[in-house]
Amino acid sequence: MKMNSRRAELLMAVVTLAWGSSYLLMKVGLEGISPFNLIALRFGIAFITMMLIFFPRFRGVKADDLGKGLLMGTLLFLIFAALVVGVSLTTASTAGFLASTTVVIVPILEALIRRKLPGRNIAFSILLAVVGLYLLTVKEGLALDRGAAYCLLAAFVYAVYIIVFDRIAKQGDSFLISILQLGVAALLGAGFMLAFETPKLPGTGLQWGAMLGLGIVCSAFGFVAQPLAQRYTSSEKIGLIFSLEPVFSALLSYIFLREILSGRGYVGAALIFAGVVYSQLAGMRRLTPMRRGVG
Repeated sequence: MKMNSRRAELLMAVVTLAWGSSYLLMKVGLEGISPFNLIALRFGIAFITMMLIFFPRFRGVKADDLGKGLLMGTLLFLIFAALVVGVSLTTASTAGFLASTTVVIVPILEALIRRKLPGRNIAFSILLAVVGLYLLTVKEGLALDRGAAYCLLAAFVYAVYIIVFDRIAKQGDSFLISILQLGVAALLGAGFMLAFETPKLPGTGLQWGAMLGLGIVCSAFGFVAQPLAQRYTSSEKIGLIFSLEPVFSALLSYIFLREILSGRGYVGAALIFAGVVYSQLAGMRRLTPMRRGVG
């Protein structure tokens, strides 16, 4: 199937759905192992899985690919390390909201790099998403403490990750780089685990199932599919679609844990969806005259 911007954005929405499930899986996984231990296992499983499936691709690996894989893997590890520390030091709602501010940080950084403000449609979509994120995730007020700073750091690094991969994905072997980054993140996680924690394997079948889900679905699929999607769409659109993550997380929590949203939570989820849908409709309206001209 030939990829285009619409299909790429749909693929990113599927990836975001997978990442929305990661909160449930991490909750199960952290019942038996420590945070850095979880990061090492999660990305280790992902890397080994992709290596077994796509080993022939590594025969032509170049030094340039290794360098880019090292950079992206380091950023990937920093995202999760900052998030793990942040979640442990602040409230869950504060962490959820601040970690999702990537949707705002990406267009700000892009505007600074390009020296050009984002379009009105994207800006309005982002505004809807931010208000929706606040209503959906913040329940007992924002706690601007040390944990909040780590969560903002995670959001900032993820925004940098999206923008950097946006450049890398459009040149070179982005698929190979996306696999190499998993191995780098696993090695860094293992190093911090050995330095600060006691290594341990999951103790139950449920915990192993959670780790395999995190490794294969959320990481192997998610962080390899993202650069494929970024070849055909903008970093601003990727950041905006990422705002759906807490919506999917809330939906899955309702299905599997029977956690029910409050009224403001439903309004927030609706605003996030509205922001993403509006950006898509605006993009379709912008492309219509071009299609007629070609027609």
